Amino acid sequence: MSETRYDVIGIGNALVDVLVSVEDSFLEAEELPKGGMMLVEAAESDALYAKLGQGTESSGGSCGNTMAGFAALGGKGAYIGKVRDDDFGRVFRHDLDALGVSFETTPAGDAAPTGRCLVLVSPDAQRTMVTCLGAASDLTPADIDPKAIGAARVLYLEGYLFDRDDAKKAFAQAGDLAHAAGREVALTLSDGFCVDRHREHFRSLVEEHIDILFANEAEIKSLYEVDSFDEALQHVRKHCKIACLTRSEKGSVVLSGDDVHVVDAVPVDTVVDTTGAGDQYAAGFLFGYTQGYDLYKSGRIGAIAAGEVISHYGARPEVDLKALVAEKLSQ
Repeated sequence: MSETRYDVIGIGNALVDVLVSVEDSFLEAEELPKGGMMLVEAAESDALYAKLGQGTESSGGSCGNTMAGFAALGGKGAYIGKVRDDDFGRVFRHDLDALGVSFETTPAGDAAPTGRCLVLVSPDAQRTMVTCLGAASDLTPADIDPKAIGAARVLYLEGYLFDRDDAKKAFAQAGDLAHAAGREVALTLSDGFCVDRHREHFRSLVEEHIDILFANEAEIKSLYEVDSFDEALQHVRKHCKIACLTRSEKGSVVLSGDDVHVVDAVPVDTVVDTTGAGDQYAAGFLFGYTQGYDLYKSGRIGAIAAGEVISHYGARPEVDLKALVAEKLSQ
């Protein structure tokens, strides 16, 4: 096994998030399915953006958010994703650099701008995402650094990458490299609509190539096309080493073979915005796991990180996450 330089290396769609509060009537008028993620071209994104009120712009992307939370906890992380050398791209790169996350992917050419995700937050704190991948979709196998992949304890992959063939190939190549180096591969299913689009491929991946799976209740039920969480649980426990299944206010379940750990959600005074809850849960769990904590405590760290991020707008921590976890774990 090669030298370990990183605890986790993530591969994802590098996007800048634009968070805007909207009413349910706006989603209905625009025919946007609440709680889902839609891919659109730049012209559609621009047209929708023009109809929105004032928003907050921040570096995002599911895996990017996870790596930001992971670094905030004190983990050593690296990131592979594609941005252009434009204003948004430079903001994205600066944010990861400032957190101490290694981001050395070569910038994309001039064909497409840095990707943008319009995150529409409705009054019940649900988020509906309209994504223009832009330069993020330019990720290819050539962007995968074998040395960096082999130097990380865990490779973390974002399910959204399956929406582009070249990115899918890069994904597969990175997974093969990680396993050849004796490392583990983690996958987040990302989104129920994403699972619907790629169900058979995801099933094959989970059964044959994934060591650690992250999914919420809707995603895992969609993956196995079953009506109950318990049915889905029985399926997934046969197929990967560890499964982390989140259930919103019901907390999460961490499975490993016959071991089942039920982790309570962390109480939150007001749920403001669920954007990034799953991303930060993964950050917390992976931090605990790579630092040698047991599965229950790793899930607990994930729950603490998720609880923090849903208490405010935005998908990344706004407090000292390391101090918050230390405080909560000691209680």
